[in-house]
Amino acid sequence: MNEQHDAICRAVDRAFEEQVVFLREMVRVPTDTPPGDNAPHAARAAELLEAMGFPAERHPVPAHEVAAGGLKSLTNLLVRHRFGDGPVVALNAHGDVVPPGDGWTHPPYGGEIVDGRMYGRGVAVSKSDFATYAFALRALRETGLPLAGTVELHFTYDEEFGGELGPGWILARGLSKPDLAIGAGFSYGIVTAHNGCLQLEVTVRGVAAHAAMPETGVDALAGAIAVIEALYGERDAYARMRSQVPGIGCPTINVGRIEGGINTNVVPDRVGFRLDRRMIPEEDPAEVEASLRRLIEASAPAGCRVEIRRLLLARALTPLPGHERLVGALKRHAERLLGEQVPVTGTPLYTDARLYCEAGVPIVLYGAGPRTILEANAKRADENLLLEDLRTATKVVACALHDLLGASPGTEDAAR
Repeated sequence: MNEQHDAICRAVDRAFEEQVVFLREMVRVPTDTPPGDNAPHAARAAELLEAMGFPAERHPVPAHEVAAGGLKSLTNLLVRHRFGDGPVVALNAHGDVVPPGDGWTHPPYGGEIVDGRMYGRGVAVSKSDFATYAFALRALRETGLPLAGTVELHFTYDEEFGGELGPGWILARGLSKPDLAIGAGFSYGIVTAHNGCLQLEVTVRGVAAHAAMPETGVDALAGAIAVIEALYGERDAYARMRSQVPGIGCPTINVGRIEGGINTNVVPDRVGFRLDRRMIPEEDPAEVEASLRRLIEASAPAGCRVEIRRLLLARALTPLPGHERLVGALKRHAERLLGEQVPVTGTPLYTDARLYCEAGVPIVLYGAGPRTILEANAKRADENLLLEDLRTATKVVACALHDLLGASPGTEDAAR
């Protein structure tokens, strides 16, 4: 580590207690999506960023677009800090989270700290990286080192619903045109690829009848069961389709929500369910969707009608030329600070990162968190973050940004 990197790390350490308070404030403002009433969180985040000396641009998404996306309120935040002429590096994290669910032993919006871990919904995915990225930028600013380029913070709020009103909205409107980007991730691996995701809503329609005379109706629930059994019957075939990208595995399918019926004593006339189909990078999304639609329609019993609506199509993330610079800078400093090998890998998740990729922006995922989603309890009760991982990830990101924005030729090479 050279003197410049050492100065950056000391700046992170000096502000660490403030960083923990910042993260706790991010956790304490609920952003359950659904329902997706997330503008209040953006307002609080902007207030805290501005108290740090970073003016935050507030970009509210028009109400009709928010409603069409199935949300209630959404404001995207942009912070731009220019150090000099040079590339623009965007840091993206999302503040929306899934609802907490049951089984918590710590308040899901308390930000409690026990044995060096903070607990709360979103503390690991990905409100942690609001804090990682904001305080990495702060450390760079406070060291006063000569840099050439701009760092932008992109804090958005609809990753759970696909990201089209977050990064997709920002990029499509030309509000930002970054040269490189880093998206929210974990501390012990650098992600360069991820799965795609197709989500469909299927409605099976039958004919209602009195439960005492079921033969006079058409049972939509029985029809839905037949369709779901056919869908789940594909799992063995999916298990044989292994991705060549380390860390990704095979395609998956899951029915995550079912609803319908009229009353206990009535044959159901309508049953709806929503399915999630994860696609490995080697698959063609159009072919996957067409195949699922054919299977659903063919498996519906006689007398039932099916309606199929696409909820989400998130394409896979694949590396773009130029991502090597990001990987090199992050890997170099992560391994130095963690004292271990940090793999470059894929993940079976899908993220907002693909939207930067689709806009032609090389992006990788790196941020604060453990080695796996399971360790963090992400999307489960007692989601948590080891605060030392937050500290280390902030140092890694800040030092990597220093190398990427080196003010003179050779700065990046000299830091190797």
